[in-house]
Amino acid sequence: MGPSPFMKHQDISGNLNEIIRHHVKTNGLGKVYYSPLDIIFEEGVNRLQPDILFIRKENMSIGQDWIRGVPDMVCEIVSSGTFKKDMEVKKAIYEKYKVPEYWIVLPEFLTIEILTIENDRYKLHSIAEIEGIVTSKVIKGLQVDIKNVFE
Repeated sequence: MGPSPFMKHQDISGNLNEIIRHHVKTNGLGKVYYSPLDIIFEEGVNRLQPDILFIRKENMSIGQDWIRGVPDMVCEIVSSGTFKKDMEVKKAIYEKYKVPEYWIVLPEFLTIEILTIENDRYKLHSIAEIEGIVTSKVIKGLQVDIKNVFE
């Protein structure tokens, strides 16, 4: 078992989870979950735990004890120790299973990137660095001012 995330990671994760969860709940869009919770894309293969994930209400059948199937959004908060895993390994797995939206949070650079699947590949949908707003394509109406995430 690896070490737990640093407090900064927990602050960012908590802030972002709160923002997304409030929007999703207020608008009746589905459910937001946070780590630790497994996503099982295939039995015995590629079991991952993103920091935050979202499932649209019409896709809730994939939620049992764990998530068995493809969530609508996953979010990874990247640290120097998880950079390669989050930016290459996990990204490739999420792309393989066509997770519609992948949020990459880079605390060291005060940056959030949102990637969406287009023609089976991730393309940059929204980005904010240091300040600004990112918008979700998957979570209807969600706009996040990144200063509220990194405060």
